[in-house]
Amino acid sequence: QVQLVESGGGLVQAGGSLRLSCAASGRVFSDNTMGWYRQAPGKQRELVAAITSGRSTAYADSVKGRFTISRGNAKNTVYLQMNSLKPEDTAVYYCNTAQRGWDYWGQGTQVTVSS
Repeated sequence: QVQLVESGGGLVQAGGSLRLSCAASGRVFSDNTMGWYRQAPGKQRELVAAITSGRSTAYADSVKGRFTISRGNAKNTVYLQMNSLKPEDTAVYYCNTAQRGWDYWGQGTQVTVSS
């Protein structure tokens, strides 16, 4: 089992920045992929950004150039630096890790961007 705990969400004005953190514990493998998803009210959960164990990254088109995903030196931490935030970025952000055919999710952290 793997547990994921997110932190760093909050309320910010449009144009501001936030940094999300996620720490994984339990049976974490070094070859996992970690990512951030988000879900806005009335919408489906969508991928925001992902990073492999080799630090290859992928981003949703809507956040390219504004968000940066990174991994800590430890295999079990991932960050999401969010700059130039827009009201449409408002959502619950979930940390995810995919390893050995299994997906694990955090409890989510609320990000609210006011106009």
